[in-house]
Amino acid sequence: MSLFIKKFTCILVDDDPLAVDRLEALLLKTNTTSSIIKLCDPTKAVSLILAQRPDVVFLDVEMSQISGFDILRQVRYNLFFPAFILTTAYHQYAIRAIKAEAFDYLMKPVDPDELRETISRYFSKKKKIPLLDHCSLSAREREILELVAGGKTSQEIADLLHLSKHTIDTHRRKIKRKMK
Repeated sequence: MSLFIKKFTCILVDDDPLAVDRLEALLLKTNTTSSIIKLCDPTKAVSLILAQRPDVVFLDVEMSQISGFDILRQVRYNLFFPAFILTTAYHQYAIRAIKAEAFDYLMKPVDPDELRETISRYFSKKKKIPLLDHCSLSAREREILELVAGGKTSQEIADLLHLSKHTIDTHRRKIKRKMK
């Protein structure tokens, strides 16, 4: 099994169904997603994101009832940290996106080349977990650590790797001990 995940899961949140469909079509062409969930009701976004725990969340900035920044803040408040990619037709949110530590900021309509570049950067940043070069972790432990760092629970990791939750918890204890 590969040490690094080659595909990511994502949720697309935009109150414009056409924008969601277009972004989904662009993502499907990249062949880098294992799961795409589309949501056009931003009021349900926080609960869906926390329940599904995707790797990446694409958020429109300006939506009715709640902004993309509000959703980002509420998800992080609940201690879940996916890569947030903000999408908008307005330039004025760029500085705010940087301050909110969004992974990226894409202008609508999303350019396919810019989307591919963002995905490429996502995978290159995901490959390196700090301190791993100085630890004596096995390949399986590194794989589990990467999934934990991506926000996956022990049960989600167990399901993904076809192992028991108990086995994953044992690996997690060994990782903590080795990393001190």
